Amino acid sequence: MNFSNCQNSTALVKICGITQSEQAHQIVELGADAIGINFWPKSKRFIEFDDAQVWLDELSNKVIRIGVFVNADHDLIARMLESSTIDYAQLHGDESPEEVDSLLQKGLPVYKALGIKDTADLDKIDRYPGEFILLDAYAPSEYGGTGKAFDWNLGRLAVERFADQKKIILAGGLTPDNVAEAIQQVRPFAIDTASGVESGTPGIKDLDKVRQFINAAREDNHSRAERTGIKWR
Repeated sequence: MNFSNCQNSTALVKICGITQSEQAHQIVELGADAIGINFWPKSKRFIEFDDAQVWLDELSNKVIRIGVFVNADHDLIARMLESSTIDYAQLHGDESPEEVDSLLQKGLPVYKALGIKDTADLDKIDRYPGEFILLDAYAPSEYGGTGKAFDWNLGRLAVERFADQKKIILAGGLTPDNVAEAIQQVRPFAIDTASGVESGTPGIKDLDKVRQFINAAREDNHSRAERTGIKWR
């Protein structure tokens, strides 16, 4: 399942760091466009591929399934993508533009996540190939999922500067309370949250917060049915 040529004014919604089958199905029912599963062993939301495969396969064609990787072996990423258990690989480590290009040249659907702390970091966006780029708070030792936001003005500048080249996914500290403001200010292609819809234990989502987050992100009240057929590529 893929998303492409988004015609709606509403940003697509990704709920990341899911670790439980039941919650994954519930979050899809609540209307998430994408879910993220963290395959980095040092993550607080890590889950083994074999433990997630059954329920990820059950969600095929119901939601975009994105595997999060940090400096992972390319053969491992390829095997997981070619299994059709995940639809995209989000590269959230220190992967170089050349590494990303190598994977894309093999026909593998991957995109890079970048930590942003100042305007100089926006120059990195242009170096990475691919249609999508995720912008997160700068946290060199944690590789995302920190719950920290970065200056949304930088996100807006990225959207404006690379409007004809990239679809920007905004992450970092997004919650039900601030996501509508973030979308209004930045106008990203998609928004991504993990800790922002949790109440304590990493990887265990608060479904009320998930519902609030999705509703706040879709102030124009587009139903999921109206969004059917949109593709991420």
